[in-house]
Amino acid sequence: VKVKIPFGNKYLDAIFSLPEEKSTYGVILTHGAGGDMNFPHLVSLAAYLASHGVLCLRFTCKGLNIAYRTKAFKTVVEYLKLSGDYKLSGIFLAGRSMGSRAAASLIRQISQEDDDDSFIQGLVCLSYPLHQPKLQSKLRDEDLLFIRCPVLFVSGSADEMCEKQLLEGVASKMKAPKKIHWIDKANHGMVVKGRTTNDVMEEINAQVFSWLRETVEREY
Repeated sequence: VKVKIPFGNKYLDAIFSLPEEKSTYGVILTHGAGGDMNFPHLVSLAAYLASHGVLCLRFTCKGLNIAYRTKAFKTVVEYLKLSGDYKLSGIFLAGRSMGSRAAASLIRQISQEDDDDSFIQGLVCLSYPLHQPKLQSKLRDEDLLFIRCPVLFVSGSADEMCEKQLLEGVASKMKAPKKIHWIDKANHGMVVKGRTTNDVMEEINAQVFSWLRETVEREY
């Protein structure tokens, strides 16, 4: 279902992937610095989640300013929270690359300004861009260290923007319950020599869904 979400004086394009039966929780998903909500990995994950009973709302927000992207993400969260059509008891924020930074930034923001942030159940970071290529000294970890809700990282072990030891070091300092799933030999774009895109996506999708299910079961 295509929707247009009011955002300032314009609209954000978004698409609901709906499960056959009514979902109790959902996932909001967005793209990285390039591309849009039709990035193949996002389409694949949204379809997988919907086919396994989880509502997924993915949206496009162009722009390379992290504060702007975070604001857009907040608008989409509010939209879904107030939507009369889909009464959800909780949602997970998810993003790829820069989209996961925006999601983490929003969760930190909400937790600092709102006592009741129980609507957000967790965070899924696909290819979290922990640092720029070859700039390992400047880590983008400040938001992650403030987060309290469960976090899943799905990263490639050869990601040039997220060195394995560095992410493991950040995770060890995080106060939130967290899990890292490494895609062996994958780069930032989740490309693995000798494996098809579909094969890699199946691994990612299954990981995300099983983690969502475990997290929800723990909550309830």
